Formats: sequence, C-alpha cells, structure tokens
Amino acid sequence: MASAARICLGQIGAAHGVRGEVRLHSFTADPAAIAGYGPLETDDGRVFEIESLRPAKKHFVAQLVGIRNRGAAEQLANLKLYVPRERLPEPAATDEFYHADLIGLAVLDRTGRRLGSVVAIHNFGAGDLIEVRLDGGGTTELVPFDTIHVPAVDVVAGRIVVDPPPGLFAAVPGAGGEAKPSRARAGRAPTARPRTRTAGWRRQRSTLSRKGRG
Repeated sequence: MASAARICLGQIGAAHGVRGEVRLHSFTADPAAIAGYGPLETDDGRVFEIESLRPAKKHFVAQLVGIRNRGAAEQLANLKLYVPRERLPEPAATDEFYHADLIGLAVLDRTGRRLGSVVAIHNFGAGDLIEVRLDGGGTTELVPFDTIHVPAVDVVAGRIVVDPPPGLFAAVPGAGGEAKPSRARAGRAPTARPRTRTAGWRRQRSTLSRKGRG
C-alpha cells in the first residue's frame, strides 16, 4: 500500500447560519469520531480542523478553525475530507479491508493467472462490488466482493484471488471470447474512493468493506 493513500472521512455540505458553520456528513462508523482524527485534507491540498461539532437531523453542524462567516463557509460546499491511511487503525476483523488498501491490487484467478487490477469499489445497494480493469483490453468488470467470488485477499502480497462466473473475464488475453464494454460506468457511485469492508466505518459510505458470504 502506498504511503500516499488517503481515506475519505466525510464531506462538507451547505453553510449553516451566519457564523461560518457548515453541515458535515461523516462517513465513520461512529459518526462523531470524525472530530478525533486531527487535521483533515481536501482534494486540492487545503487542511481544516474541526473546532466544534454538534448533531443535527441527518448530519452534523461543524465549526471549522478559521471559518467565521457564511461567505467563507459557502465556498467549502461539497469538499471531501481525507486523512492519510496510516493515521487509521488496522481493521479489527480478518475479512475487513479499507477501500484504499484494495485499490491497485493485482487480480488473479485460482490458477494464478493474472486478470487485471482493482480500480474501484462500489455499492449500489446489494452489497460491495470490486471493479477490475482487465489486462490488455482497458475494459472493466464488476465482481461481487464475497467469499464465493473473492475467496482470498492478500493486501501484503498485493493481490486478490477471484472465482468469477464463466465468461466474466473473457476479454483477458488467453481467456477466450471477445472483449466486452465496461459495465461499471453507468450509475457509477459518486464517491468511488470512500465503498467496501469495514473496520470502524459505515459500509454504505465505502471506506471499508466486509466480504459477504455469497
């Protein structure tokens, strides 16, 4: 896993009131825990700290250090907030993984033949899916992230083993069949980085994933 990997802990929403507060959507298992991970980084490199946090109906209301008026708060709408992966604890269970740890892993079949690599994790409501970019073809396939279709995950070794339905990886050289277009683009989840196993994160937010039983 690259040291530059980051985990998305939340997202800023609309401004709240006139004193610089913002709505904050937390992606952590204990939503209030987002305030305890220290400085939070944005995609464009800015750093924010949570000064105070209070619950609202479906979100939190947060005061960020240095944000003191509504105009400044409005400029932050929709920003995602990240922390470096190494700042987080290791997953508590052996079948839980942070999404950031899965992205980039090599995908092998049961014979050891390489099929591609993991490029994203999705959840459209029926369980986690790994998106695999196929070697040689540039197309992608979706594989259910459960113990039947993904019997082995070895983050340290940088690979996962899949046992997909027949024909799913027909576009891979040597597998036979013709290349098929990607099936992962339509309806793509809006937060690709934060969706899969869960060691302290809410599964629907896709920061972690737990392999299902199939």
